[in-house]
Amino acid sequence: MKNYLLAITAMALLFAANMSYAGQPTDINYCARGTNVLGVRYSVYTVRCSDGKKREITSWNKRKKWCVGTSRKCTNDQLKAAQMACRQKK
Repeated sequence: MKNYLLAITAMALLFAANMSYAGQPTDINYCARGTNVLGVRYSVYTVRCSDGKKREITSWNKRKKWCVGTSRKCTNDQLKAAQMACRQKK
């Protein structure tokens, strides 16, 4: 039983260490404004991640809905959208 708990603890620590290596947002800057084919306005923001890469997030509905790029991976929080963008493999 003790070895079983030790193995589970080790796996949990390894998982937590892997999550910390995922890119985290370090900077979010406004980039541009656009309109889709339906006439809905959106804004584009550039996210600089801790892995050195830049990714885009978009805001919709007067900055109440935030999405990763133009995908359907959306949230109501800018920081959460930036974190999702930085965790992408692209």
